[in-house]
Order: sequence, then C-alpha cells, then structure tokens
Amino acid sequence: MKFSDMAERQILKAKAEGQLDNLKGAGKPLDLSGDGSADAIGFRIMAEAGALPREIQLRKAVAEQTKAMREAPDEATRKVEMKKLADLQLRLDIEQESRRRFLGS
Repeated sequence: MKFSDMAERQILKAKAEGQLDNLKGAGKPLDLSGDGSADAIGFRIMAEAGALPREIQLRKAVAEQTKAMREAPDEATRKVEMKKLADLQLRLDIEQESRRRFLGS
C-alpha cells in the first residue's frame, strides 16, 4: 500500500470520528508566507496544534545544550556538556536524514 493511500485512510478515519471538526483555520486557505516549503508549512501546522515533530524538539535541545556548554564553569564540566551536545547533534542529524530519505528530497 502506498503512503498516500495510508495517509488518505487516516484522514478519512479522523474525519469520520470528528477529529477534524472545529480546527483553527478550517475552510480557509493555508498561509504560505515565510518559507513556504511543504516542510515549513507542515511544521507550522503541527506547532499550532501543539504537536512538535521530533526534529524540532531536537533542534531546541541542541540550542539549549550549546548554551549550557558555553556557560560551563570549568573545563571538566564543559567536556561533559560537549558529550551531551554531540549526542543530541547526532540524533538530530539522524532525524533529518530519515526525513530526507522518506520524502525523497
């Protein structure tokens, strides 16, 4: 079964269960301002619904960990924070590569 068929089934199921009723912006055209890419639009819609993709969560975590590493009081603490940052960055890279492969872009 193709992904588009599975997605269509999920949409129809959600519609039948009333999960798509009374959504913010229902019946209005998408706001294509800003980046305008399909990824950006999808991420924005998910964020407005309160569901952040794992990739965005990891980007935030990387930014926070970078700040923690820079603010480390000594070299030993900085090394520990660097290891945490490297792990988060690796996870983010994996997540981004997975998305690229899945979407074929």
